[in-house]
Amino acid sequence: MTSIETPIKDKDIILEPPATFDKEKKIVRIAGREIKIGGPAPKLKEGEKLIKYTSSVCPYCYRLLPAVIFEREGKVYIRKVCPEHGELEELYFGDSYLYHKFESWKREGRGPRHVYTKLAAPCPFNCGLCPIHRQHTALANIVLTNRCNLSCWYCFFYAEAAGYVYEPSIEQIRFMIRQLKKQGVTMAIQLTGGEPTLREDLVDIVKMLKEEGVRHIQLNTNGIKFAELYLQSPQKAVDYVRALREAGVNTVYLSFDGITGKTNWKNHWEIPFIFEAFRKGGMTSVVLVPTVIKGVNDHELGGIVKFAAKHMDIVRGVNFQPVSLTGMMSKHERERFRITIPDAIKKIEEQTDGQIHKDAWYPIPITVPVSRFIEALTGEPQFEMANHPHCGAATYVYVERKNGLPVRFIPVTDFIDINGFFEYLEQKTEEIKKGKSRFVAIAQILYNLKKFIDNEKAPKDFNVWKLLFNIFVRRNYSALAEWHYKFLFLGMMHFMDLYNYDVARVMRCNIHYLSPDGRLIPFCTFNVLNDIYRDYIQKKYQVSIDEWKKKHGEHTIGNAIKYKRPPVRKLEKHPLYIETYKGILPGL
Repeated sequence: MTSIETPIKDKDIILEPPATFDKEKKIVRIAGREIKIGGPAPKLKEGEKLIKYTSSVCPYCYRLLPAVIFEREGKVYIRKVCPEHGELEELYFGDSYLYHKFESWKREGRGPRHVYTKLAAPCPFNCGLCPIHRQHTALANIVLTNRCNLSCWYCFFYAEAAGYVYEPSIEQIRFMIRQLKKQGVTMAIQLTGGEPTLREDLVDIVKMLKEEGVRHIQLNTNGIKFAELYLQSPQKAVDYVRALREAGVNTVYLSFDGITGKTNWKNHWEIPFIFEAFRKGGMTSVVLVPTVIKGVNDHELGGIVKFAAKHMDIVRGVNFQPVSLTGMMSKHERERFRITIPDAIKKIEEQTDGQIHKDAWYPIPITVPVSRFIEALTGEPQFEMANHPHCGAATYVYVERKNGLPVRFIPVTDFIDINGFFEYLEQKTEEIKKGKSRFVAIAQILYNLKKFIDNEKAPKDFNVWKLLFNIFVRRNYSALAEWHYKFLFLGMMHFMDLYNYDVARVMRCNIHYLSPDGRLIPFCTFNVLNDIYRDYIQKKYQVSIDEWKKKHGEHTIGNAIKYKRPPVRKLEKHPLYIETYKGILPGL
């Protein structure tokens, strides 16, 4: 692997940009490619209502193009016209009502808080983060390896398909963290891959991250290693979980695409053993992560929520990810598989008998009023998530149970006036900024908070008012933890693809990949424009598979590390399998 020289010692030194821009020829040169800039403005057609203009890219040549976002028959679309490849239209948001509701909570960010690269080319060809980026890092992804113990048919990221191994050393990872630290915000890290549990030094990596001051560590995994260990020796699995937890892993971000083996062939049969290892090893913060594909698993979204609710002793939430359509696909194929955030929300409403309704969901920037209120209260800059309002959505639900199974979901919006409360916080923030006493503002919130809570509809087993006051005013971390253990978090994050690409979303992205060259790169440039970002960077820091085998042994790559599932019927007869899916799957 290419060794890394530490190119930045001073916080103010800025890296050279990854691209150059020839203004006369209107060409960007990046990663060995020449990309043209500009094209005709797309026109609206009969029956279409203009929402806004933006920029996008051609899926075939990456040409940066003007684009229009418009409304038609209750849905929102994006259209662009490439001079070489013609017009392309794509579904952007499957419900115009939710589009406008989410847009109303748009809040401008304040930039990256540290500029990493000079500005030389138009977005998205200058990452990053560059001076025109509008949001600091909220979650930083570190790819620990491109080795994987699965070979999913739709994935071209694992080592054998890539043709090389990318696996940064602990010192390289430390350098990346120190780059992130320059922003001066709370550091939250997701360790991803490939499959990160294939790293034998994973526990040491986690310890190093805590040493460097990382506050929150997520482990993104398919969970297979935990199940494999459990089936070999339950104690080995428990010890491994406990070692990761004690080292500093806060949350496991666990792949979970459905409640049946047909939809979740990756780890359906292994989940019971994974959960058992987590319970006994003290890993009590698990987020289930389904990739949602229309016609494949969208009929099980309600079932996934119910499954999560059954296991709330360890499961804190579900983060649905509508599929990003990669590769060259015809319009017919895209329409067959495309699902957007509102489409998934409607499926959940239908599949929970209307209990988790579409009005329960809000965009991520609704959290900005909280951050800015605390900033006004303390006089210190705060962590905030002012990302694009159509990148994600979330809600919380209270779960009523009977005999250990969920029987009713009550969204927080049913008993808390979300709009009223957050608008009130913004009002108090402005008053404090204009000189109002902070103590008076706190007293007023304490008095008025109850007005935003409907006690008739609120859960009766705890004091909602007291919990909210401790979270928002006293900034009590244990109160926030209590909230997450009493409520089930439901989130959505729709990462873009080349067809629905909106440059305005990239500019507001707050999920960034850390790179060994010192850059931080937004998720939807890193993975969507992968040949000029992800693959180009990782090839610079790769070793060939032959070199890897010589150094680490043939048992560390290829078929030797691929998971070999025991007989399914044997797993389905296991008491843990029956108990895990009892009340969720018919017949159990």
